[in-house]
This record gives sequence, structure tokens and C-alpha cells, in this order.
Amino acid sequence: MSRWRPDGRERLQEAAVELFREHGYEAVTVAEIAARAGLTKRTFFNHFTDKREVLFAGGADLQAEVLRCLQDADRAKPPFERAIEALGRAGRTLADVVPYASLRRDLIDSSLELRERDLMKSSSLSAAIAAELEAQGASGRLAAFAAHAAVAVFGVAYDDWTETPEADFADLITAAASELQASIGARPGRDGDGQGASFG
Repeated sequence: MSRWRPDGRERLQEAAVELFREHGYEAVTVAEIAARAGLTKRTFFNHFTDKREVLFAGGADLQAEVLRCLQDADRAKPPFERAIEALGRAGRTLADVVPYASLRRDLIDSSLELRERDLMKSSSLSAAIAAELEAQGASGRLAAFAAHAAVAVFGVAYDDWTETPEADFADLITAAASELQASIGARPGRDGDGQGASFG
């Protein structure tokens, strides 16, 4: 019986991570990733547009899960709180990147190209969250504030999670949200406006 091997996408991701760890992101080529995985360059491009996308492959799944969780959220809660809870629940999709989460963070920090791609992905996530919050009744301005703040908190929680991957991501993002509120002296909104939020 032949030994089972991961599918092509997973093999390419594993090969890329190995090579990035050994040689750094900049020095590795698509051809080298494909060869390490025992596949062709053509197969690589069937799965990824370029080598940067190997490190951001789960972004679409994460965004879809965030939006699904946001659609299920209690609309009586303030937009920021809904966004934080959705991001926390969707964080379970990060389990797939546990083996290389810390390396991924270090690679992004060390590469302008990857930082730019990370910012683009974060901007796309913020825009999607803002659009959903606005569809749920928040003003465009409030939806944008809530979405951008929530995605910023998500980034802080993700960094915390790379250091303690055994922690519950929802707990990490809730703690980070509370720290954000403390840093700006946030407090519940005026009586009746329904926009205040409290964590912890």
C-alpha cells in the first residue's frame, strides 16, 4: 500500500515553509518550492498566484468565517463588540497555521513586500466587516471605525497567540479589546445610544 501524502496545496505550503525557514523568504523561488514538494511550477500556480500567497492562503477562509459569525451576532450589541466576537469565534480557523505561525509573523516583519500584502489583506477584512455592520444598520462612519479597530485588535491578539498557541484565541482577542478600551479611556456610550461596549 502506498504511503498517503497531503494534497498538492498542503505539500506546497509545507515545502515553502521549510525553505523559508532554511533560507529566508527573499532567497526562495517558486521553482524551488515546487521541486521540494515534488511538483511542477505549473501545479504551484494552480494553487497560488505567487509565493507571497503561500503565507496568506487562509485569508479568504478566515474572512468568510468572520462574516458568517458576524451575521449570527446579537445585533443588540454595539458594532465593535460584534466585530470582536466574530473575529474571536473565527479565530478557530487559525489552527491550520499553528506549526508555522511564529515563523510567518517573523517573515512578514522582515519583508516590505510581505508587510504590504499583510496590510492589503487586513484592509480587505476591515472593508468586509464594515460593509456587513453597515448592512446590519450601523452608520457607515461607525461601521468603519468599529471594523478598523477590531481588525487592529485582531492583529495584536494574533501576535499574542503566536507566543501562546495553546491559548483560546477568543480569550486573547477579548483581552486585547479591553486593553484598547483602557488605553483610550473608553466608557459606555450615552444612555439610549446603544453604542457603548464593555469587555472583561
